Amino acid sequence: MNSSTAARIGIAGIVAGAGLAAGGIAVASAEDTAGSTASSSAHPGGHRGGPGVLAETLAEELDLEQSDVEDALAAVREDLRPDAPAEGEKPTPPSDEERADRQAALAKALAKELDVSEAKVESALAVAEKKAESNREERQAESRAALVERLDAAVEDGTLTKADKTSVLKAYDADLLGGPGLGGPGGPGGPKADAAS
Repeated sequence: MNSSTAARIGIAGIVAGAGLAAGGIAVASAEDTAGSTASSSAHPGGHRGGPGVLAETLAEELDLEQSDVEDALAAVREDLRPDAPAEGEKPTPPSDEERADRQAALAKALAKELDVSEAKVESALAVAEKKAESNREERQAESRAALVERLDAAVEDGTLTKADKTSVLKAYDADLLGGPGLGGPGGPGGPKADAAS
């Protein structure tokens, strides 16, 4: 096997590894949001994070017991869940207007369930959204740092060149390695990271 073929195989391995890393984040994110009343694409409000994370933040902000908030979220979950797409159709992400409508519906339903004002619930949901965004950005930064570490090792042992590393990072930052919506730093809502580190 010549060095060109070996380098291509090395790049393919790094790219595949990066895709798996991005996929791992997506799976972790999906596990966090499973059952949540408020993930960005499937639930009202556009929040990310599991029901426990959302309930904890709302409970802190509303000065309520977390178990009471969890019960309220569970009580409104089915009523607020968007309709599933027809068989054979792919789901489409909600528009900004649909997200705002879902956020308002969630605030109204929770306010009624928790017997607090809608304004207070809206404020608490905004805090929860900021925390979730911060957590997601932190996970993305950790994922990219791990990828850079692996690429640096590949460059050091001669498997890849510095130009190869830059190309892989450019693809990762453009969210091309893990498929749509896997939360790469360059993906929707994610921070743009510098391609060369």
